[in-house]
Amino acid sequence: MVLVDRAWRPAPVALEVLERLGDPRFTTELARFNLEVNLLPLELRDDCFSQVEGQLRALLDKAYEAAQQEGASIVLTGILPSLSKTDLSLDNITPYARYDALNEATSKLRGGAPYRLRIEGADSLHLEHDSVMLEACNTSFQVHLQVGAQEFPTFYNVAQAIAAPVLASCANSPLLFGRRLWRETRIALFQQSIDTRRATPHLRDLSPRVRFGSHWIEHSVLELFQEDVARFPVLIAMPLDDDPFEALQQGLAPSLSALCLHNSTVYSWNRPCYGVADGVPHLRIECRYIPSGPSVADEMANAAFWIGCMLGGVQTLGDVAGRLDFDDAKANFVAASRYGLKTGFTWMDSQSVSAQQLLIDTLIPMAAEGLASAGVTDGDISKYLDVIAARVESGHTGAWWLVTSFQQMKSLGTGGERLAALTAATVDRQRTGRPVHEWESAEIREAGESGDLYSRVEQFMTTDLFTVSEDDLVDRVAFLMDRKQLRQVVIEDMEHNLVGIVSYRSLVRLLAQGGPPAGEALAVKEIMSRDPHTVAPETLTMDAIELMREHRVSALPVLKDGKLVGLVTEQSFMRIAQDLLEKRLRESTS
Repeated sequence: MVLVDRAWRPAPVALEVLERLGDPRFTTELARFNLEVNLLPLELRDDCFSQVEGQLRALLDKAYEAAQQEGASIVLTGILPSLSKTDLSLDNITPYARYDALNEATSKLRGGAPYRLRIEGADSLHLEHDSVMLEACNTSFQVHLQVGAQEFPTFYNVAQAIAAPVLASCANSPLLFGRRLWRETRIALFQQSIDTRRATPHLRDLSPRVRFGSHWIEHSVLELFQEDVARFPVLIAMPLDDDPFEALQQGLAPSLSALCLHNSTVYSWNRPCYGVADGVPHLRIECRYIPSGPSVADEMANAAFWIGCMLGGVQTLGDVAGRLDFDDAKANFVAASRYGLKTGFTWMDSQSVSAQQLLIDTLIPMAAEGLASAGVTDGDISKYLDVIAARVESGHTGAWWLVTSFQQMKSLGTGGERLAALTAATVDRQRTGRPVHEWESAEIREAGESGDLYSRVEQFMTTDLFTVSEDDLVDRVAFLMDRKQLRQVVIEDMEHNLVGIVSYRSLVRLLAQGGPPAGEALAVKEIMSRDPHTVAPETLTMDAIELMREHRVSALPVLKDGKLVGLVTEQSFMRIAQDLLEKRLRESTS
């Protein structure tokens, strides 16, 4: 879950909320604005899913109450719509040694190279970051299914085969930093955010630590563990006080702590897990690709559907390795991440089928049979699979709801307001308990007061900039100002370093002085203002207003780590300044 403040932005109060909770089922995550909760395992029978839902709702209510006492709320969502890049600074990493070690280890394996994101969707996202904190964008709902050692290969191969259609049915993470990207952007984001591979001048096949896999398994879970140990160096080490051979000699199940630690740093979308409970060893398959949210009802429906498909798939699909090429299963997964329910799949025996057709005609009935075979009650089966069926038939996944709501508001408010409205509406709809296919679209009014929304410059700065170089002609600046209705044009170099700024006043002054000599071309560097006043994305709005007033400037370039990332102008403030001042007055008189 994500913690958000009253402006619907990430609230780094996880440690404070945990202290209020005092419940060992809650724990930290990488970022100080995330929390994780672990539910007690249940035997797969009767109304087990309703029981898990009861656990989850009770714990979320408890978390919601504790968060409110810290001025925050909780959100279930794959990627928080109102998250910004500056929220991912190391200031927000949870201050525990293991998270610092993770950041240091991944950075070292990368040779100190920046973390790069490049994701193409309806919009494009190209950026660099300096730490592993990009991983903190992702929030998931992870489901474990315990299986026997002998049957593990069959179950695991089925898990790989069904991953794509299951993901298509539950995609809900289409937005990142205000860009419309993949239907389930978490898949691309997580792989790139934790990628420790270095670029080489030669064509090398290097495996990412976040991976779907490369082949079906044939005999044993050992194939997966051995592959991971062979391909990936140890990322984090810690003192281990258990000796597995000594445990075996004593007739005890070894904890295999070293293997489990290494396994926790290799992020397969279907991950094998080894554990010991009450002295008995067991194997689990962990489904890691299902996103958090959009509601508890949706999460539980996704869990029931995945487990039902696992059980039903083993019973009805047979040897999937002999019926579906592994490369097709992998391609299906990537396609589902990109397009959701609009995907076309290559299915068993080279059959081509749409996601919706496959889900409605084959997988939902197969899941119902699988759950029934385990002794799950008819009430639980219909309760949860009816949610999946309604979502798939309508096409109204969480991703659809977010993108549709976002586009309906595109002519209203600012980008920051629209993203805040999406987050606010998500919190509101989740509290009703209804699944996402029944949700009304988000509305801009749900964003709240401007005074809460615009506390920092990055929440309203312009990032779609028209810039020129210092060697461009002044005529080009005049053209941009005329055609794009600009009063300021920023000058930057090829590395996006700020060089200067040209204002409308500068051009007027040039014309008043008679303009350039006849027949001569005048370069921008001759009239630009060098070393303009600047702000950072996290600068407080009132401080930026005061800076503009004090220095009588009409625009402030926004810099991050010396690079130009945005621009705020006096026009940016016109609509919000009054709300901010009124809020300040109300606070001073209350």
